[in-house]
Amino acid sequence: MTDFSSLPDLAVRTLGGSVIAASDESFAAKENLLNPWAPAFRPETFGPKGQEYDGWETARRRGGGHDWALIRLGLPGRIIGVVVDTAWFKGNFPPHASVEACFADGHPSPAELLDADWVEIVPRSPLEGDTVHEFAAAETGRVFTHVRLAMFPDGGIARLRVHGHVVPNPEFLTGLTVDLAALENGARVVECSDMFYSSPDNMLHPGLARNQAEGWETARRRDGGHDWALIHLAAPGVIRLAEIDTTNLKFNAPAEFALFGFDDRRPPDNKASSWILVPRTPLRPDTRHRFRLSSPEVTSVRLDIFPDGGVARLRLLGDIAPDAERDLVARWDALTRPR
Repeated sequence: MTDFSSLPDLAVRTLGGSVIAASDESFAAKENLLNPWAPAFRPETFGPKGQEYDGWETARRRGGGHDWALIRLGLPGRIIGVVVDTAWFKGNFPPHASVEACFADGHPSPAELLDADWVEIVPRSPLEGDTVHEFAAAETGRVFTHVRLAMFPDGGIARLRVHGHVVPNPEFLTGLTVDLAALENGARVVECSDMFYSSPDNMLHPGLARNQAEGWETARRRDGGHDWALIHLAAPGVIRLAEIDTTNLKFNAPAEFALFGFDDRRPPDNKASSWILVPRTPLRPDTRHRFRLSSPEVTSVRLDIFPDGGVARLRLLGDIAPDAERDLVARWDALTRPR
């Protein structure tokens, strides 16, 4: 596993990514590229277009050129690495692929993106069949909103993953009450005690969890301890409402939880740098729990669950500190300014 593979997939469908155009999708739909699950395959499942694939597959090119797919990222951000997965494509994979990226504000059409400032982040590189290819992205110091996957000349690719750091647009944060723990706003789980069944970042995803796998679930503890996750908030701010959601966790919800706040801008040995936001409190299975708070300014929180179990979603609604709002605007301007 590369260093970047633990970062959020900015392109995945569950975070709002979409394949908005492709040169061809004769054998298998372009939308499959961003499916959140691992590519599946059932042999000898032939439809009217041939063997069915959980991926994107184009026709055999006879007149030159190459195929491409245009993807709108679900979350804008700095791209650190790209995964091109040719799972199950063994005799029909493309020999080479490349990836470009651009920044385009608003909701541009595919035609409008033709004139965008495209930057090559993965040069034309060789591919193998039925293989996960991990490519470090060229360091650009820029925020991107779209990527263009090219394969040479044709064939099938199962998945495209675009890993990076979320950089939220301050237009949708400043002056508003926002979810300081939302991944789409720039929050991240930076440490956790256990992620045996699923990633703790799942708690920060948008929408409601549809099943247990879409939350965070730990292994069963046998040592008398408890599990925890440390979340770096989208920006320093004041939390007004905390929501701990155990929806779908009917027999494996934690018995209790506690929530602690920290101000990482102060020395860690300063007693004024940490607070109990919610003391140890019982949790119910398959339930949304809401708690009104009046916290000081915090930069991160730690969610403790006792002794183990799963949490579907964590929401921390509040106000971003004024100086943090200015920092968000300055960062956005610096990373999106034309070069």
